[in-house]
Amino acid sequence: MISDTALTVRGLTKRYGGVAAVDGLSFDVRPGMVTGFLGPNGSGKSTTMRLILGLARPDAGTALIGGLPYRSLRWPLRTVGSVVEARTFQRGRSGRAHLLALAAASDLPAQRVDEVLDDVGLTGAARRKAGGYSLGMAQRLSLAAALLGDPALLILDEPLNGLDPAGVHWMRSLLRSQAAQGRTVLVSSHLISEMALTADRLIVISHGRLLADTTAADLAGRAGGSLENAFLDLTEGSPA
Repeated sequence: MISDTALTVRGLTKRYGGVAAVDGLSFDVRPGMVTGFLGPNGSGKSTTMRLILGLARPDAGTALIGGLPYRSLRWPLRTVGSVVEARTFQRGRSGRAHLLALAAASDLPAQRVDEVLDDVGLTGAARRKAGGYSLGMAQRLSLAAALLGDPALLILDEPLNGLDPAGVHWMRSLLRSQAAQGRTVLVSSHLISEMALTADRLIVISHGRLLADTTAADLAGRAGGSLENAFLDLTEGSPA
């Protein structure tokens, strides 16, 4: 069931040795829109997402989903759908068997598995071993897992990797439709031009710190309408 679940990050910090991967980061992600999460390689995007999802513990700060940390959610799969790595499945299982196991763990009906397989275009490959899936198919299976619990919040780390142009167009439409239904969508991508077409708001970070939290149109307007140029200007001097 879709709710008004929002994501609130305040003062989030994570250090590895003497290096701050995330450094006092604060932002909000609201329902009903696609929020793009941008930054150069090594900027802290993936670490931030792992902290939000309870896969790592912050040294300071909070990441709250509807007012609760991820670890306190009673039914995580029904609240948050996430893709942080495409191939998080047993290679010897079929795509359908992988989703059935997830559904059983969250007390979801088997019918829901068939629904999400259809949603992501994997019905024809559902009974094939997932280990033989291409990267694009693996991305679709991971997305099916994220959608399984009909969550209010989607957190997707580079979901466009491995998709062909038709797949990228499909993903854009899916993300926008999820937001239009009232969900909260946070998606990272290296494809700046695609974020110009997909995202309503953009959060840009570098060295684990916030550089911008604004609309895509506003950020692009800083460089004569080019989001890519605005991003490069903003992150100049950041690690490649």
